[in-house]
Amino acid sequence: MPTVKITRELHFSSAHRVFNPEWTDERNNEVFGGCANPNWHGHDYRLFVTVEGSAKGDTGFVMNLQDLKNVVESRIIKDVDHRNINLEVSWMKGVIPSTENFIIEIWNRLDGEFPGGVKLSKLTLWETPRHYVEYEG
Repeated sequence: MPTVKITRELHFSSAHRVFNPEWTDERNNEVFGGCANPNWHGHDYRLFVTVEGSAKGDTGFVMNLQDLKNVVESRIIKDVDHRNINLEVSWMKGVIPSTENFIIEIWNRLDGEFPGGVKLSKLTLWETPRHYVEYEG
């Protein structure tokens, strides 16, 4: 059976501070710039979730897009939307919340959560209109 990839875009807003707690404020500012602001900063994130599988004979779908949205909302969005990633997201505790680390942790929360032989294929996370990361596990 041919493999097809489908993608759903979801949005959320979160605050964070990108810093290494083992470094001085000066070193953090040198490496992370304004992202190390002790008073936090926020982003309106765009998350693209791509899954792959075979189109089902009875629907023509790899997966119902509403079901895909529901999985992502229950595993990710409810935890991060209008939250401080450093302080309020349990699965990010102890992780420097760079966009790179954040997308890896999102992958870890979603991988294996899709039914019917559907596999997580790729995540794309836009942090700003000029900056995004991609991860394929």
